[in-house]
Amino acid sequence: MPHVKKSVQIRPLGDSALVVQLGEGICPAIHEKVKSLSNVLEKNPFTGLIESVPSYNSLTVYYNPVAIYMEGNQSPFKKVSAFILELMAELAVDEQSEPRLVTIPVVYGGEFGPDLENVAEYNGLSVEDVIEIHSANDYLVYMIGFAPGFPFMGGMDERIATPRKESPRLAITPGSVGIAGKQTGIYPLETPGGWQIIGRTPLDLFLPEVSPPTLLQSGDRIRFEPISLEEYETYKEMKR
Repeated sequence: MPHVKKSVQIRPLGDSALVVQLGEGICPAIHEKVKSLSNVLEKNPFTGLIESVPSYNSLTVYYNPVAIYMEGNQSPFKKVSAFILELMAELAVDEQSEPRLVTIPVVYGGEFGPDLENVAEYNGLSVEDVIEIHSANDYLVYMIGFAPGFPFMGGMDERIATPRKESPRLAITPGSVGIAGKQTGIYPLETPGGWQIIGRTPLDLFLPEVSPPTLLQSGDRIRFEPISLEEYETYKEMKR
């Protein structure tokens, strides 16, 4: 049986995790609550906490049920749920820090953005219009998933929204910037994918040698900056 408090719903996910649902849909205000709860939980961990993973409108909390059982007879789900509900009162007073703004340089089009013309044609725009629109907004990273370091971002102008490709590519080059529906994202690793690829960044998004191992985090603000091929090569040289 899920635990419910106002608009908050807590439901089990197997025997070692639970999901805290804080709203519906993709909304910056709801995601702010998700991040606030994640921050409070990080500062006030319970015995047995493994990690918490934010998404668009929910927080998944993973825990060690054995460690929780050793502290009492109450079921791990009930015990963690009660702990989460107590933390909810702290959300209103959690510090409102400024989100981190990360600038992502991008070469648009050409061999780095083979679907740029498709996106322009689909929306009745010029290639230049798509680049200007895509790089004009700041984007909110709602969650990291699909592949290590892959940011799912909201805030893209609907004028350039484009469906996924009917036939996904078997391999997409790391750093590729894509559009899928009303979202934009960046492929951190070579993986299959069906997003419309409009450009590429020279930055590495997956950083296994550091902690956390991803350049971007949930809650970050992203700004895309168009650069030339020469500037792209300069970025690459600086990393060597």
